[in-house]
Amino acid sequence: MDIRAEIQTRVDEIEQIIKRYLPEEEGWQKTIMEAMNYSILAGGKRLRPMLMSETYRLFGGKSKVIEPFMAAMEMIHTYSLVHDDLPAMDNDEYRRGKKTTHAVYGEAMGILAGDALLNYAFETAAKAFDMEPDNRNIGKAMQILATKAGIYGMVGGQVVDVESEKSDDCPITREKLDFIYRLKTGALIESSMMIGAILAGASSDEVSRVEQIAAK
Repeated sequence: MDIRAEIQTRVDEIEQIIKRYLPEEEGWQKTIMEAMNYSILAGGKRLRPMLMSETYRLFGGKSKVIEPFMAAMEMIHTYSLVHDDLPAMDNDEYRRGKKTTHAVYGEAMGILAGDALLNYAFETAAKAFDMEPDNRNIGKAMQILATKAGIYGMVGGQVVDVESEKSDDCPITREKLDFIYRLKTGALIESSMMIGAILAGASSDEVSRVEQIAAK
């Protein structure tokens, strides 16, 4: 088996899933839809939804209920990159060889595009309830998604990262650096694999084990 070919096949499948959940570019507010779609279709490894899907399959999941969560996860990851590129943060003009969102649409629309992607992520994930209204695991998955993306996850890690960069009289320690990596980067990977396990009906012990594996 050619692992690169297998990974590319997965990426192509994920791209199609993401596109199905993107908003139509219409209405008075269509600029924000254009900015959202520009941001999320700019490329990427699609690692998080891929890990989510593979963990779901690992625990025997077979339905399409995983798909809105896969799209939602990539929306959350993308919003974090859009905001990371802003002048107030890293002030990057290019990402993956393309102009960043704020460089194309302006700083205000870059902020709004990130906000919109975060909100739309939860709107998208909530569509799983329409697919399987009686699946109680969807609520658990939503809780993990929210927690790992917020102040106890990715956002929390970004806060410490930003404060560390701006503090000249407080050198960063190994402990603090590990904390930043664990929250800023690790939390969404943990969330991805945990959601895959949860939606497939894994036990609490199995989900905890998956979280530890993802963290490593």
